[in-house]
Amino acid sequence: MAEKWDERIFSTGGFVPGRGEAIEIVAPATGEALSRVGGATIDDLEDAVAAAIRAQASWAALPYTERSAVMRRAAALLEDDPDRLVRWLVPESGSGHGKAAFETALVASEFAAGAGVAAQPYGELLRSMKPRTSIGRYVPVGVVGVISPFNFPAILAMRSVAPALALGNAVILKPDPRTPVSGGLVLAEILAEAGLPDGLLHVLPGGAEIGAALVAHPHVPCISFTGSTAAGRRIGEAAGPLLKKVHLELGGNNALLVLPDADVEAAASAGAWGSFLHQGQICMTTGRHLVPREMAAEYTRRLAEIADRLTVGDPTDPANALGPIIDDGQLRRVESIVAETLAAGATLEAGGVSDGLFYRPTVLSGVPLDAPAFEQEVFGPVAPVVAYDTVDEAIDIINSSEYGLSVSILTGNPYRAFELADRIHSGAVHINDQTVDDEAVAPFGGTKASGVGGHFGSSVNVDTFCELQWVTMQSHIEKYPF
Repeated sequence: MAEKWDERIFSTGGFVPGRGEAIEIVAPATGEALSRVGGATIDDLEDAVAAAIRAQASWAALPYTERSAVMRRAAALLEDDPDRLVRWLVPESGSGHGKAAFETALVASEFAAGAGVAAQPYGELLRSMKPRTSIGRYVPVGVVGVISPFNFPAILAMRSVAPALALGNAVILKPDPRTPVSGGLVLAEILAEAGLPDGLLHVLPGGAEIGAALVAHPHVPCISFTGSTAAGRRIGEAAGPLLKKVHLELGGNNALLVLPDADVEAAASAGAWGSFLHQGQICMTTGRHLVPREMAAEYTRRLAEIADRLTVGDPTDPANALGPIIDDGQLRRVESIVAETLAAGATLEAGGVSDGLFYRPTVLSGVPLDAPAFEQEVFGPVAPVVAYDTVDEAIDIINSSEYGLSVSILTGNPYRAFELADRIHSGAVHINDQTVDDEAVAPFGGTKASGVGGHFGSSVNVDTFCELQWVTMQSHIEKYPF
């Protein structure tokens, strides 16, 4: 299978040689070279945009049923053979088997939801002072540029690509250079097999230079970026003067609020999943555990027990619950944040050690509110626990963060938590669940430093990947005094 990607990119309906330096794909767990893919150049980008423009108009003009059919076939192909994606997600992104299977199912659901997006109403009749028909309708933007990250490479690409295509756009996808296969090439192959016409999807692996050129390209009017807040700010700064439609899905430092009436054992289990899944390398990871002071010791003990018994190692072995941190630079960052937090007065309850890129799930108690592990997005398997005295205090702590992506409230009284949700500044609030969740049919997006420019989800994708056009029509030419 590896030779299929050997120094190639996906463009204009098939695999063609990339003109840039080849990118070697290395398994973070073992250092094994998995394959090589073609690195894209600016010339590759120019060719891709030109081909996308040529193909997009006829694609948008097709009956919606034909676009829906492509998405349905793509979903069926992946559902029939999920291993074609799973077998790349596990070694390439360091995903555990459970996480890889979950992500693959999410991708299939995005394809299926894309079929529905193509079929949903795309406008409304408007009232008018004149005797005419007045319509507001959504039309495709044309070419959508998608820049996706390494952590959930498949779903965080397809969450933009599938609805953008379904709505009649062409797409230029730049996956993270560490995960170009599971983040792009496998998915492009599936869509081609499903009947996506030539020229509509281009996968251009590369680094910051290609991403910057995609953002700046005058014929790519819409950019959808998922990644760090720092990178998102740079994209926003670059795209602003160009007056592009920009969707930024950024970082998070998500809080899990345990209320005094919660089941502490169940809460600790939810908290562990939220903090440790995929080594904490998720924008929705639980980064702050807020626990009533009288429950904090027991909650921390149970959380540490879970951390201590989790197996960490090569994710190709299904016995390992957690895999590696993506690379040495990110590992050093996690280690530095934990060390600084301990120096600030926190106590290490579990973990805090690494073996190669394998970092043990870590629990910290007594964490000062201004410590790095509590203030920053760690992007590692670290669970900082803070005790609070009143629920009002806890909500103030939650809202003090610059981020606003996902918040969890664990309680024996869900309606009370629902009332509290009115006071929480977050794009998502999950009552009696942890912070990591996503569904193709639900709106997804953050507030504050967690995102701007629109949401994902079948109910809002039309607004994100289309422009609103006003059309009026009347039976006779309007008469005017001159």
